[in-house]
Amino acid sequence: MDWKKGRKSRNVQDRRKGGAGKVAAGGGGLLIIGIIISLITGQDFTSFFAGNNLNLGTSQESYEYITDFDQEDSLGEMVSVMLASTEDVWTRIFEEQNLGRPYSEPDLVLFRGQTQSACGMGAASMGPFYCPADSSVYIDLSFCNELRTRFKAPGNFAIAYVIGHEVGHHIQTLLGISQQVQAQRGRISEKEYNKLSVKLELQADFLAGVWAYYELRSTGMIQDGDLEVALNAANAIGDDKLQMEAQGYVVPDAFTHGTSEQRMYWFKKGFETGDLRLGNYNNIQ
Repeated sequence: MDWKKGRKSRNVQDRRKGGAGKVAAGGGGLLIIGIIISLITGQDFTSFFAGNNLNLGTSQESYEYITDFDQEDSLGEMVSVMLASTEDVWTRIFEEQNLGRPYSEPDLVLFRGQTQSACGMGAASMGPFYCPADSSVYIDLSFCNELRTRFKAPGNFAIAYVIGHEVGHHIQTLLGISQQVQAQRGRISEKEYNKLSVKLELQADFLAGVWAYYELRSTGMIQDGDLEVALNAANAIGDDKLQMEAQGYVVPDAFTHGTSEQRMYWFKKGFETGDLRLGNYNNIQ
């Protein structure tokens, strides 16, 4: 992936040199939000909304938006270019396909260790995540190294796939898909609801593929071999593979994002077709 061909986004916050901001909210309400966000993103936010782990306040700190990175900060610059690409592609798709509203660009928050979000305290150990409450994607860039070392998924396009996936959750929120799934909570069993949340994750993989389909045909950043890089990353972070590595057996009812095969299938379908109709939530399985 020749990311240096692209422009940098103006929607990047750099919190790596500062502390966590503050969010005003009540503890009980935050716990409920945490449960909802956990189900949307597949990440466990609930522990960050309970007890004393959340730093409550009455105001939200402001952070600097950056387009100029330090000379040696190539990772920060790269993810900024990747975000800008999603902005350009999804703005075009929303306009051309008349999706009912203009595309609203999310922020990308760079942090180190932990940071405050409108969904609670985020930590590097959670991996990248999207918070619908503040329309922001959060990433500790140490995850990029973790992709390469722990998950054996090297290559810049592996990182692009992850960014595209998190932006996919933003698309789901803009289109009301996530809210429709949330409305089913309490109406069906937890087991069935978990299946719905996994479908959200697989659709986010598909949407990442749709972004890549259009990017491939625009600036020329995506190159031969990048599809294989993304599929390797999708395979590496499938629930079945991670569970087998961690505990030696697979528990499908505990899946949060789908199997390696499912993740590769849906990203590839989006990448090869670019057709949003083929990734309709009801068709995901």
